[in-house]
Amino acid sequence: MTFREWIFSIHPEGDGYNGQWKFPHILTLCLCIALILTLTFLFRKKKQGTRELVVKILAIAILFFEITRRIINFAKGNAVDFNSTLYLLLPRPWCAISCWLVIIAATFNKKFLWNFASINALLCAVIFFAYPSAGFNDKHILFENLYSISTHALLLVSSVCILTLNIGDFRYKRETFQSGIMKELIMLVIVFAYGVFELLLDLSTDPLYFMPIEGNEVKEILGLGSVAYVIVYTIFLCVWINAFYLIPMLWKKFVKKEKKEN
Repeated sequence: MTFREWIFSIHPEGDGYNGQWKFPHILTLCLCIALILTLTFLFRKKKQGTRELVVKILAIAILFFEITRRIINFAKGNAVDFNSTLYLLLPRPWCAISCWLVIIAATFNKKFLWNFASINALLCAVIFFAYPSAGFNDKHILFENLYSISTHALLLVSSVCILTLNIGDFRYKRETFQSGIMKELIMLVIVFAYGVFELLLDLSTDPLYFMPIEGNEVKEILGLGSVAYVIVYTIFLCVWINAFYLIPMLWKKFVKKEKKEN
């Protein structure tokens, strides 16, 4: 295999196979967990700026893959008109959007951005490692495979480190309700508006997996009908987002109660 074939991800015939929960998949997940534990152990008691720097370095690694992939796609000559150029430039689907949410959070360093990035990135990473439909689906790891595996691994590590290194601030109400979860909810609306924008421009058939259509991988995995899928999707999203705020709140109440009793 030549370097050109590797960088342009030109797979040999019959290269596809089911790599879910095979050795490379399990090894990658174990390495992610080991890296999370190592970074948490080494930096959890460091200054805020140092802890943030850890995730910012991870964000730079994500940015490297995002930019490199776009350069390669343009080098292939895939940008033939305005729509195809947008298709190559704009992030899609949700996982790629989450990559840029981590990059944006690292750039602007706001609590609500860290929160929102972690919520999205962890969801995408968990789904990928539970049921990877890309990356581990070929015998040879070419650039597109490496991109998919690396970015999802970085999403997992960065999203968990935002939690374990206390970079975010998961409280329903911080100074005021408006400065609390409301900002994250506004970001959620913006992301879904962006998803609709991609649908209208025909850049993606379902960037956020909320369309109960044929080809929706999540819907097919769950085996649900259209109405049931929309209901489950909505409920799950509400539970997922609230879990990031409820668990710390309940834990603090438990610790406070234990201290009073002792």
